[in-house]
Amino acid sequence: MTNHLQGRVVAVAQARGHRFSKQPMLEIRIRAGMGVEGDAHAGVTVKHRSRVQRDPSRPNLRQVHLIHAELFAELAGRGFRLSPGDLGENVLTSGIDLLALPTGTRLSLGPDVEVMVTGLRNPCSQLDRFQPGLMAACLDRAADGSLIRKAGVMAVALTSGAVTSGDAITATLPPTPHQPLAPV
Repeated sequence: MTNHLQGRVVAVAQARGHRFSKQPMLEIRIRAGMGVEGDAHAGVTVKHRSRVQRDPSRPNLRQVHLIHAELFAELAGRGFRLSPGDLGENVLTSGIDLLALPTGTRLSLGPDVEVMVTGLRNPCSQLDRFQPGLMAACLDRAADGSLIRKAGVMAVALTSGAVTSGDAITATLPPTPHQPLAPV
C-alpha cells in the first residue's frame, strides 16, 4: 500500500436526531474536535446512545462516519437497495478501500477538512430493522476465520471546513508499523 491514496466524496449526509439513516445534503460542515455540525453524533465526548449509558465522559472516536460506495454496489448485487445516508454515514466515498486503512490514517476531504480514522463501525441489529438480512450482508469471514466488518469506518475531525459531493479525498497513512482497524 502506498503512503498516499486518492478517492472522491460521492455524497454527504447528517441527522440532528438519533436516527438510523441520515439526510443527504449538498454540503456538510465539519468542526475540528467535534465532527459534523448539526449531527447527533457531533461532540467531544461519546454521543452513541449505548456508549453514553456506559460512560458519557469517554472521548468521541465516532465523530464522522464514512462508508465506501463500493459496499452499496456489492449489496445491490445481493438484492439490497441503498441510497446515500441510508446506513447512517456522513460521507459516502469512492476509490479508497476504507476497510484496509490502518488506524491513524488521515483523510483529506476537499481543500480544508482532515479527519483521522479511529476504527471500524460495528454492524448492529439496526441494519436488519432497516432491511432484513442486511446485518449478515455487512459481515464476512477472512481466510483465517476472523470477522470482517464492512459497515464503514469512524473518524475524528482534525480540521474544520465544508465537504461536498465530488470533493477529492487523499489518504495519508501513518508511520509503520500499522495497526489494523478494530471496532470503536
